[in-house]
Amino acid sequence: MTRIRLGLLGLALLTGLSATTTTTTAHAATTPPSPTVEEQRLDKAVPQEILRRSGFAGTAPEFGRALHRAHSYAQARRIVVREGSALWQRAVERAQGRGPAGGDLSRDDDRPLYWARLGMTREVRTWDPGFGLTDEQRGALLDQLERTSRGQTDIRYPGKGHLRRVLLTGFDPFTLDRDIRISNPSGATALALDGTVVETAEGPARVETAVFPVRWQDFAEGTVERTLRPYLPKVDLFTTVSQGRVGRFDIERTNGAWRGGFPDNDNAGVTGTVPVTDPASQPQWTTTTLPYAAVVAARTGRFPVYDHTEVTEIPAGGTAPVVRPDGPTPGSTARAGGGGDYLSNEIAYRATLLRDRLGLHDTLPGGHVHTPVLQFGTGNSTEVTDPEFVRNRLDIIAQVRAIVAVSVSATERRPG
Repeated sequence: MTRIRLGLLGLALLTGLSATTTTTTAHAATTPPSPTVEEQRLDKAVPQEILRRSGFAGTAPEFGRALHRAHSYAQARRIVVREGSALWQRAVERAQGRGPAGGDLSRDDDRPLYWARLGMTREVRTWDPGFGLTDEQRGALLDQLERTSRGQTDIRYPGKGHLRRVLLTGFDPFTLDRDIRISNPSGATALALDGTVVETAEGPARVETAVFPVRWQDFAEGTVERTLRPYLPKVDLFTTVSQGRVGRFDIERTNGAWRGGFPDNDNAGVTGTVPVTDPASQPQWTTTTLPYAAVVAARTGRFPVYDHTEVTEIPAGGTAPVVRPDGPTPGSTARAGGGGDYLSNEIAYRATLLRDRLGLHDTLPGGHVHTPVLQFGTGNSTEVTDPEFVRNRLDIIAQVRAIVAVSVSATERRPG
C-alpha cells in the first residue's frame, strides 16, 4: 500500500456523574448507529456475488439471527467471540483446501472473509436489543468481532522444540471505490500460511498470521501494538506484508513516522506524525532487520525482489521535502518511508518501533515486505475473477512463502 506517487494506485488503516446522567446515557444508546462507509459498500452487486460464489452469503444473516436471540450483553459477547473465531477458521480452512469450497470462487481468495466480516460488523452496529445496549458495550462487541475474525486472538505456537516461529500480517482489500472487485494478496497470503509449517534450510518454521484493517483510527487506537506485543519476544522472525508496486516485491529498508492522508476504507484521511505512546521518545525513522540481502539474492519466484531504500524527508534545517534514494540523512524529519506514507508504512513503523522498544532490535529479524499489485487479466474490467488473476495471486502467495523460508534460513535461532 504505497503512496500514490510510488504506485499505490498505479495499477496505480464515563461513567455518569449522577443516576440521572447514567439513565440518559443508557437510553440514548438504545438508538443504534448507522452502518459505516465501509459497511455500506456491502450491498453492491460485486460483494454479493463474491459472497454467493464462495458460500459465505449466509454468514452474516445467520450471525444476525443468533445475535437477536441474545438476552444479555454477556450472552451477546459469547456469540460474537464464537462466531468471529469461526469465521476466521472457516476462511483459513477454505484457503488451505479443507472442507467444502462453497462455490466456484478460487479457494485462495481473501475477499469472502472481508465482505462476510463487514456483514457481521454491520449486524452488531445496527442491532437494537430489548435489554438496552450502551455505546461502550456495542464498541466492545465490535472490537471482539474485529479481533477474533482477523486471527488476532488465534496466534498459537507449540511449546519449546525444534520449530522456528514466524509471525506474518496482512491487510484487507482497499481503494474499493476505485474498483470494488479488489483483492489484497497480503490478506490472501495470511490465510494461506496461517498455522502452516514452512521448510527452510535451517529446519521447519511454524507460521502464524493475522489481518489488519485499512483504517487510520484503528491504528491510532493501538491495534498493531496490542496484537503483536505478546508475541514479538517469543518469535524468531516477523514480517508485515502489504500490496505495493506493480510487478515487483520490495523489502522496505526504512519506515517513516508520517501519515500522508490518503483516504482509508472509511474514506477518512489523516495527515501528521504517526501517533504512538510516549511521543517524546519517538524516532522519525525505524529500520528493517530482515535479511534483505539474502532475500534479494535468492530465487524466490517469478517477480523480482528489491532492497528498497528510497525515502522522502525534510532535511535537518530545511523546510521542503526531498527524495533520498539511499535512505534518510541525520536529523531529518520523515515524510515517507520506503513503503510510502500510507498504512503499509505505518504498520512497518509501528511493528519495528515496538521491536526496538522491547529491546529486540539486535536479536529479532523483522520488517516489511511489499508484494506486487494483484492484477486482473488483460481486458477484464467487470468480472470478479479470471484465470490470470488467480494465477497472479497464487504466485504471490508462493513467493511470500519462499521469502519467509529464505529469511528464516539466513537468521540465527533465538535463544529460549
